[in-house]
Amino acid sequence: MGVRHFAETQLQHHDILKSLENLPAGDADARRAAEARDAELTKPAGALGRLEDLAAWCAEWQGRHPPRLDDVQVVVFAGNHGVTARGISAFPPGVTVQMVANFEAGGAAVNRLAEAVGAVVDVVALDLERPTADLSAEPAMSDADCADAFLCGFDAVRADADVLVVGEMGIGNTTAAAALCTALWGGNAADWAGPGTGLDNDGVALKARAIADAMTVHGAALDDPLEALRRVGGREIAAIAGAALAARMNRTVVILDGFVATAAVSVLEKVRPGALDHCVAGHLSAEPGHRRLLERLGKVPLLDLGMRLGEGSGALVALPVLRAAVATHNGMATFTEAAVSETISRPGPRSCLARRF
Repeated sequence: MGVRHFAETQLQHHDILKSLENLPAGDADARRAAEARDAELTKPAGALGRLEDLAAWCAEWQGRHPPRLDDVQVVVFAGNHGVTARGISAFPPGVTVQMVANFEAGGAAVNRLAEAVGAVVDVVALDLERPTADLSAEPAMSDADCADAFLCGFDAVRADADVLVVGEMGIGNTTAAAALCTALWGGNAADWAGPGTGLDNDGVALKARAIADAMTVHGAALDDPLEALRRVGGREIAAIAGAALAARMNRTVVILDGFVATAAVSVLEKVRPGALDHCVAGHLSAEPGHRRLLERLGKVPLLDLGMRLGEGSGALVALPVLRAAVATHNGMATFTEAAVSETISRPGPRSCLARRF
């Protein structure tokens, strides 16, 4: 199935399933080349720790050696949520529109962080004037709305990017993300509900009740991950899932941001284990559900800075770590080049992918 398959017809549930059945695998030759080079670099084996693993991971999933991280694509998807009528957010829905304008004007944190790594921010607003339905009482999106949002995310990803950072903005979307995680990964609503943009304990409890109501209303329909996305997700959440799938088809590595973005892509992993092997967790959000979700996915975050902004901000802060891994791998001298004695321990190539990302 080609990268542009979805653009050829109206997106259907089975199209996504078929794509997830035919995901590109990692490039074993590129991985072996990275491992072989790592064994020749002027350092003790394993001395750069996880940086060595990250360089090999980049090579494997980009399908080339040496790997590159020069061309960074940053996309922020924005959507509004009808569940805000339940009073589950510290801010009104109008803030979504205002923040989109701020992104477009270059005044948000994500703009400055993108500039620092030599990237620009693309903003995709998804029907902000038409919020999703209240997920605690009815499906958040129709089949067509969910499919359109997924396709929008898929089509937003450039085929030539080296690395993708996907951010989100949407008042109420931590409730949607927590509901999605409850549906996909189990547990009680209270296990996934968090303060979001700054709720107090009573506000978090109100959010948990809305999520619990959603689980009751939608029932067994949530056993299908894609149906769960439609019923309790949001447009920007569906778009992020679509973008992650496009990146896999394009052999573009992805740095995951916080709780909402990770919840969105976890739909793909639930349908097809291994669907997120081309993604690395950029950071651990202060939103409590994020730690639980990363544990479910088996992903160890690169950073833990107590961030909870969203927008792709945490992923962009993590990007220099990934670039450091590639820079050392590609640019260090070998023992032969530097005329350094090889007796400092070179046991030969090792598996650089022992950790999951």
